[in-house]
This record gives sequence, structure tokens and C-alpha cells, in this order.
Amino acid sequence: MAATTKLSPYKAEFLKAAIEGGVLKFGSFELKSKRTSPYFFNAGDFYRADLLRAISTAYAKTIIENGSSSSPIEFDIIFGPAYKGIPLATATVDKLADLDPEKYEKKCYSFDRKEAKDHGEGGNIVGAPLKGKRVLIVDDVVTAGTAKREAIGKIRKEGGIVVGILVALDRMEKLPAPSGDDSTPMPSAIGEIRKEYGIPVLSILTLDDIIGGLKGTGVDDDIKRMEEYKAKYKASD
Repeated sequence: MAATTKLSPYKAEFLKAAIEGGVLKFGSFELKSKRTSPYFFNAGDFYRADLLRAISTAYAKTIIENGSSSSPIEFDIIFGPAYKGIPLATATVDKLADLDPEKYEKKCYSFDRKEAKDHGEGGNIVGAPLKGKRVLIVDDVVTAGTAKREAIGKIRKEGGIVVGILVALDRMEKLPAPSGDDSTPMPSAIGEIRKEYGIPVLSILTLDDIIGGLKGTGVDDDIKRMEEYKAKYKASD
């Protein structure tokens, strides 16, 4: 895939790695919502060392880029919800310390257990204690938002302060309407979380980034299908 000038270099490199590594696929995929999507992104496929390096670098550079913005997210701990979020959080902390040790080498990570441990140290949380700490959640995508709400609940129960969420991909897709009518205007899951908790939700890539990054690479049919999908399911927020 040729590089694009429409994305920042780290986003273009991440998109290239996701496609070449088979993490981002194009075709016809049935989602949990029963919609048929022309693309599918599975962060669980970043299991190879070079791909894990690619996604942790992209997460880290998104955080660093946000750090120089007018409203940076200040955090003490990166939290990875079980299970996919665990390697993402740990690898991102390591990459941040590698890229900017002066600012990030003392940052920590934590993750949760699906079931509380009833022996040894016990509890639901592994890694840095969350009490009184500012916590940034790192995960793959937000689908319905259920998993992120559970993570926020666990962090708050431990006394942590959730300051934001960072995901790999924002599908920019509206939630299914209760009536089942796809023509009904609806917000996205990310938009609902922003509104409900009053926290920023960042992403490495959006659907617009994927479409823009693929233009000029000879995959016009895939681009067209994604543009049609976006037009049909675009969120109202």
C-alpha cells in the first residue's frame, strides 16, 4: 500500500501495518449488530511482534500528540480491560517510556481480571493500584460501550479517576435504533460515553482516515463500499 499525504506519518504507518498484517480486512462481515460491514478490524490479531510494535507505537504517538494539544489528558496509569486491552496497555506504557523517557518512564499500567481472585493477593486488579490515580483506558474499539462502562465502574470502585479512553479505531457508526429502523438518527457509542461520563475518547484512526488513506492505492471498490456504509450508518453526533 502506498503511503498517503492525507494522514500523519504514524497513522499512515499504522494503517499500512494493519492491512498488511491482516488486522484490517475488507469484504463482507456480519457484526454483532447484524449489520453487514465492508470492513473488519480485530486488534486481537496484533499478536506478532512487529504488529504489536506497530499498534503500541501508534497508541503512544496518539498520546504524545494529545499531550501537546490545548486540552491534554493527564494520567498516571494506563488501564487495559481484559482481555484484548491487557497487551495493548502494557505495550503502550513500554513504548511511551521508550519514546519520551523523561515524561513517561514512571507511568504505570493496570488491568482487570474477569473474575476476582480469591487467594494470594486477591482482588480484581493486577498492576498498579488505582486509588487516587488518574487512569487512561486503552482498548481496541467501542462497539456498544458495554465493556467500557464495566471498566469505568471497576476503576471507580477501586478509587481511580477515569480521565479518558483511547481506542485504535472509531467506526463513526451510529448505535442500532430501538425500533430497528436504520433510518432513525442515532448517536455513536463513543458519543454516548463522552456525554454520559464527560470524558474525552480519542482514537488512532477513524473510518474517514481509512477511506482517505486508501485513496490512490487501487482499491476503489473497497473505498466505495465503505463510503456507502458510512452514509447509511453515520452517527448523528
